Amino acid sequence: MSTELRTALRDRPYADLLKRIGEVAAQEEIEAYAVGGLVRDLLIGRPTTDLDFVTVGDGTGIALAEAVADDLGGTTAHVYPNFGTAAIRLPAPWAPGVDEDADPLVLEFVAARKESYRRSSRKPIVEDGTLEDDQHRRDFTINAMAMHLHPERFGQLIDPFNGQRDLDRETIDTPLDPVETFDDDPLRMIRAARFATQLEFRVSDRVFEAMTNRADRVEILSQERITEELNKMIVADQPSIGFKMMEASGILAHILPLVQRLKGVERRNGRGHKDNFYHTLKVLDNLAERTAHRDADDTRWLRWAALFHDIAKPDTKRYSKQDGWTFHGHEDRGARMIPDIFRRLKLPMDERMQYVQKIIRLHHRPIALVDDDVTDSAVRRLLYEAGDDVDDLMIFVRSDVTSGNPHRRRRYLKAFDRVEKKMVAVEEKDRLRNFEPPVDGYEIMETLGIDEGVAVGIAKTWIREAILDGDIPNEHDAAFNYLMQIKDEALRRGELFETMLHRLSGPERRATGAIKDAVFNADLPTDEDAALAHLDAVKQDTLAPAEPASSD
Repeated sequence: MSTELRTALRDRPYADLLKRIGEVAAQEEIEAYAVGGLVRDLLIGRPTTDLDFVTVGDGTGIALAEAVADDLGGTTAHVYPNFGTAAIRLPAPWAPGVDEDADPLVLEFVAARKESYRRSSRKPIVEDGTLEDDQHRRDFTINAMAMHLHPERFGQLIDPFNGQRDLDRETIDTPLDPVETFDDDPLRMIRAARFATQLEFRVSDRVFEAMTNRADRVEILSQERITEELNKMIVADQPSIGFKMMEASGILAHILPLVQRLKGVERRNGRGHKDNFYHTLKVLDNLAERTAHRDADDTRWLRWAALFHDIAKPDTKRYSKQDGWTFHGHEDRGARMIPDIFRRLKLPMDERMQYVQKIIRLHHRPIALVDDDVTDSAVRRLLYEAGDDVDDLMIFVRSDVTSGNPHRRRRYLKAFDRVEKKMVAVEEKDRLRNFEPPVDGYEIMETLGIDEGVAVGIAKTWIREAILDGDIPNEHDAAFNYLMQIKDEALRRGELFETMLHRLSGPERRATGAIKDAVFNADLPTDEDAALAHLDAVKQDTLAPAEPASSD
């Protein structure tokens, strides 16, 4: 056994399991090896819960997995015959001393194979192979090492491409010519950036040159494969490493063009703005550092928000002699862009996307609360809109301070200290975390004798606004009394909306949202005909063709 592996295995809770798998393989007369990330992580002292095994011979990967499952007892080998692989999932505690809350241990078995690619396809032609064939097809030298499992040679390192040397040099390199490697599977270019990020390694000069020359090859990749790598990269301790590498090599422009376009500084009259690409990556790194005590997966969506928080700045960039460069409204526009971005990247279109939207939409709001004369109402609104995510929002806005001037950084951070004190004071007084009006929709319907509809929504909204504005306390009796004051106007406006809705037909229904907004918020005349005329004017304005954009 090599000295390094012997030392490393001594401290790993899965060492006895590896020996047991080697013994089962010997009994079954199957040639088996531990490979890839397991060996790499052993040599650099990095924890892992994914153990990969290669066997030699058609069908031997599945056969060994089933034999190991039988030997362990109480577990099952999940077989994927189309891929010639099998996996065993061992829930924690899977070894003595392993905490019950630890991640499960996943054992993956596959028979050695060799692959060849057609240039126009990302799908390989697969044939049975030897261990050497399997190592040749690996992406990087540090992932092409193997370890004997046979009891007589257990722990011996097989390293045909000097992967151990590249670990010592902290370098990502390929076993074969990197151009050939990346032509075979362009995802390996993104993986090079991902491994460099996770391990904080550099890529070799020849690998970076090949990434640059073959950057356009990523166009043939499925979005799911790309996003899987990005998800791993973004939760690293210093995510900027990979994003900078992909930008410099030209890959980023193909996979995240909206992030790529943030790069660059425009100047007028000697005044320039900051480079929003490098600012974004600094925010991402700051966020990773500020949340280092939390599980990285727990901050994954906060990190995605960091990557996209300034995504709309190129669209909102304006210059004036008085104010210089401004990006007014970029946070609202950026939040509206998120659904399309998530859909394109095959990211989840659920509450996780909504969380990212919320952080982006609100990320400039806390700085507006710094002034001493800020009202409790403004603080209430932010607490209401942020809800349980207000703590993450404050972590984010602190991470968004990237000025190179230490005095300015301290000034901003102290300002956010004051904002948080205001939030605590208002929260203790008004109990607005996850606020819901103390009079709900069911009570409104019962009290007013109406069914669900716009009038109920108006009443709920006006009660909420009165509480947030500080006009009434966040208490049931006060809210109910307020309902009695506004009920007639809420009912009137509900009837006006229903009247307008019945008048709309065909394409006119595009104006429904604008009419509803006016019914909720506009100052409507008390006369019914005048109020309907006002709403009809809203409809006409909404349906009118847009004027041509100015050439200025």
